[in-house]
Amino acid sequence: MAATLRPRPAALNLTAGAHARIADLMARAPADAIGVKLSTPRRGCSGLAYSVDYVTEAKPFDERIDTPGGTLFVDGGSILYLIGSTMDWVEDDFTAGFVFANPNAKGACGCGESFTV
Repeated sequence: MAATLRPRPAALNLTAGAHARIADLMARAPADAIGVKLSTPRRGCSGLAYSVDYVTEAKPFDERIDTPGGTLFVDGGSILYLIGSTMDWVEDDFTAGFVFANPNAKGACGCGESFTV
């Protein structure tokens, strides 16, 4: 009996706001950009931070998420910290930015700029 393969769940869930922001970023992207990339570099009070930047080439271990407005790459070294997270874009009168609901985060610094796993 052949095993049936379940579809692999998305490593990262994106809200409609995140989809719209990626589309906006890609509409204004440098000519050589192939998408935007989410990574978790070490910095801040708690150790890891979220970073979104334009990317000009796909790396072999990056996770690729195709969205209606462009491609989001998730850094291969960061994916384990982000599995099951939701990425949203939030704007209010004073701030605008990507916001993450990360079930893997065990704590965050007081300013919300970095997190621990």
